[in-house]
Amino acid sequence: MNIGYVAMSGLRLVDLELLQLGLSFPAVARRAREIEALPSLGLLTLAGMSPPHIGAEYLEVRDISEVPDRFDAIALSTLSATSKEAYAMAAKFREKGIPVILGGLHATLAPDEAAKHVDSVVIGEGEVVWPEVLRDLERGELKPMYDARRSGPFDFRHAPMPRFDLLSPDRYPRFTVQTQRGCPYACEFCAASMRLSPTFRTKPVEKIIAEVKRLKELFGRPFVEFADDNTFADKRHGRALMQALGKESLRWFTETDVSVADDEDLLKMMRDAGCHQVLIGFESPRFDSLNGVEKKSNWKARRTDRYLRAVETIQRHGITVNGCFILGLDGDGTDSFEHVFRFVEESGLYDVQVTYLTPFPGTPLWKRLSEEGRLLSEEATERCTLFDINFRPTDMSVEELKNGFRDLTRRLYAPEFVEQRNQRFRGHLRAKVRNR
Repeated sequence: MNIGYVAMSGLRLVDLELLQLGLSFPAVARRAREIEALPSLGLLTLAGMSPPHIGAEYLEVRDISEVPDRFDAIALSTLSATSKEAYAMAAKFREKGIPVILGGLHATLAPDEAAKHVDSVVIGEGEVVWPEVLRDLERGELKPMYDARRSGPFDFRHAPMPRFDLLSPDRYPRFTVQTQRGCPYACEFCAASMRLSPTFRTKPVEKIIAEVKRLKELFGRPFVEFADDNTFADKRHGRALMQALGKESLRWFTETDVSVADDEDLLKMMRDAGCHQVLIGFESPRFDSLNGVEKKSNWKARRTDRYLRAVETIQRHGITVNGCFILGLDGDGTDSFEHVFRFVEESGLYDVQVTYLTPFPGTPLWKRLSEEGRLLSEEATERCTLFDINFRPTDMSVEELKNGFRDLTRRLYAPEFVEQRNQRFRGHLRAKVRNR
């Protein structure tokens, strides 16, 4: 038996004018290429669980014409934005009698919808049920649905080695490794790994280092993006990881929360272990905008008064910060664009990313906006890109949100403003050298 592990590739935007505007700025175009080139760690991990007698091939495609029909089954992964394309691809395989198994975030968020288009849907963490899926597939007894949530969270002590060897060495400028899954917080809009498994937990450090070593063995000096929602939510695990990672001469990028700035010893360990940049979801510089967004303890809103100091502290340690902001939050009017710009200017953020508030199917945000009648379309999953609008804001029109977003994009990514922030960061580095 030979299984094709197929990921939908390429950036998707409905708003082509915004896409062209963004790609006209070097900083945006660079990050877009990096994201587009990241391999699907989920599929590579499942391939790593396959027994030797089952063949595995990894492919990234945009349409059905790119996928050969030599496979006995297809394991397909898609995000919401590409779900309709994935369904069309599945239909082509099924016409040829090739069963399609769909998993990933969208399949978990909208399993009943997905089940209409494929032979089998995997809900939740694929590692939990994949051995069963393979056994049933070989017997010709594939079930229409496998719900991993019924068996509890996957034990990371048994995490398989992803099949990094299936990747072309010339295709990927960056590789992904996961150090934890889930998040201790509960943001209403979040559509990340916490939706696959609400239980936050970390992977054993020795497992992570083994994956890093495997990547180095295959690709020499890889640049790694940790595929985490919040790498340093568990500070004890973070320190243990940094101590081990410091021996690997690795350069890496990750996502975390602003509390990492509270621990300067950890920041030093991160810098010495090769941290290139941290991406932090600030979401908004205003308390009123964030009030209630995080449902467990209102954690994000309670940290806004520390945002500026946090950026200064992290970047002073030689680690750049990519600050992320969400436009269109409830209560935000047209003045919110200026608030974001002024924060970026005052903080000196090295990189910045702005997105629209995006209701993903199956999230609390989607449910609330649907009940309030504020979704522009319940079927427009292709707009779940973070850069397309599919809802009505509370304090401005859709057109005002769109126009304000574009104007802010032009200002944030203007070459002279980017260079101004870069020079400020380099000033931190020069001062650090002088003070040693």
